[in-house]
Amino acid sequence: MTAPRTEDPPIRKGPSMKLIAMILLSVGLAAVAQLALKHGMNQVNDRLAPARFGLDGASLRALVAQPFVWGGLALFGVSALVWLAVLSRASLSFAYPFASLTYVLILLFDAFVLDETVPPLRWGGVACIALGIFLISRTPHA
Repeated sequence: MTAPRTEDPPIRKGPSMKLIAMILLSVGLAAVAQLALKHGMNQVNDRLAPARFGLDGASLRALVAQPFVWGGLALFGVSALVWLAVLSRASLSFAYPFASLTYVLILLFDAFVLDETVPPLRWGGVACIALGIFLISRTPHA
């Protein structure tokens, strides 16, 4: 008589391409939202010059009238909806570190879109973030 065969334990697979794409979409939308908000706030400050944005009536009126601010907030909303879908498919300890990709994208936007000077040490820090995300992406997501 032979012993009953037990089922093999499930094999934990790495993350699917669809999951990674959803994470990247959410992170990309959040980074573009930040860029839109920055541009919008620059416009608000230009409108308020020589004053700066504050919690007063003129500042709030300028803020509400700025379409880039509204666009940035809308992009954050879409990013959050995509992020909710990500969280329904992956553990938080897998998904959340990918949010730090926003730092990488913002630095790239800062350097190449806004033409800002980025110090070498900041580039090094972002390289460490990118390496960490790569390592996390190689692990199972559940």
